[in-house]
Amino acid sequence: MAGSNMLEVTDSNFEAEVINSETPVLVDFWAEWCAPCRMVAPLMEDLSEEFAGKLKVTKLNVDNNRETAAKYDIMSIPTVILFKAGEAVKQVVGALPKESLLKELGLEESE
Repeated sequence: MAGSNMLEVTDSNFEAEVINSETPVLVDFWAEWCAPCRMVAPLMEDLSEEFAGKLKVTKLNVDNNRETAAKYDIMSIPTVILFKAGEAVKQVVGALPKESLLKELGLEESE
C-alpha cells in the first residue's frame, strides 16, 4: 500500500482513528485469505483518493483484530461500515462495484 491514503486500523487504535474521528470513516473489514476482499482493495484505494479530506478510508484485518470484528458482528467479509460521529450508520456486506457501493453507503458524488 505504498503511497496510499489508506490507514490500517487495529483493536488498539480503532477508537482513536474511527470512533473519535472528526471526519466520517469508512472501515473495510477484511482478511488476507479472502479473495473478494482482495477484489475490493483497489476500490478502497480509489475511494481514499477520491474522498481525501472528506472521508477517512481504513482497513481492519479481522484475523488480527478479533475484538473489534466481534463488537460489530462481522460474520462475512468483506464488510464495509461507514461511521459518522462515532456511530456505524451504514453497512455493506460483500464485494460490490464502485457505483453500487457508493449508492448503498449514500456517498454518490453529485455531478
